[in-house]
Amino acid sequence: MKVTAVALFALCLGSCVDRPAATIPFSAEEAAYIKKNGTGIITGHAFRTKASGVVVNAAGQVVRLIPATGFARERFRALFGSGFYLPHSHYPREDDPDPAYGEHTRTTRAEANGRFVFRNVAPGAYIVTTQIVWGDEDALFREGGLVYDTVDVTGKETEPVHLILSGY
Repeated sequence: MKVTAVALFALCLGSCVDRPAATIPFSAEEAAYIKKNGTGIITGHAFRTKASGVVVNAAGQVVRLIPATGFARERFRALFGSGFYLPHSHYPREDDPDPAYGEHTRTTRAEANGRFVFRNVAPGAYIVTTQIVWGDEDALFREGGLVYDTVDVTGKETEPVHLILSGY
């Protein structure tokens, strides 16, 4: 029994993913536009569709608005590869970015239906990300994972920019 538990634990740890070290340093100057007020509005819907066809919304999850700097783009390529979805079982073991990176983001919470809004967004390129997970909260790995997409705000929009975060 002990051997089975140890083997299972080792297998689970092995499924966690190490990321390559960052080569582009975080630049607060490059990300500074996130702290400016603008007239842009980003609206969105964050959800995943289970294999059964059931839709799971990102109800109550934190949604992050991140300036699409060189550092952030490299970080997301390292995490997601060429996709827009990262399964919960592939979350990185260690994630210790420059603290200033976190200070140069904005957050909101998705409503029960998975909808979210960012208001007063300054012009710029952004990454929008959240997690959509379900299953036993005490489990080592849950179903679902992280999703993201990119969006550009020009400051000339007459309507909100709409975004779907589903990982597809």
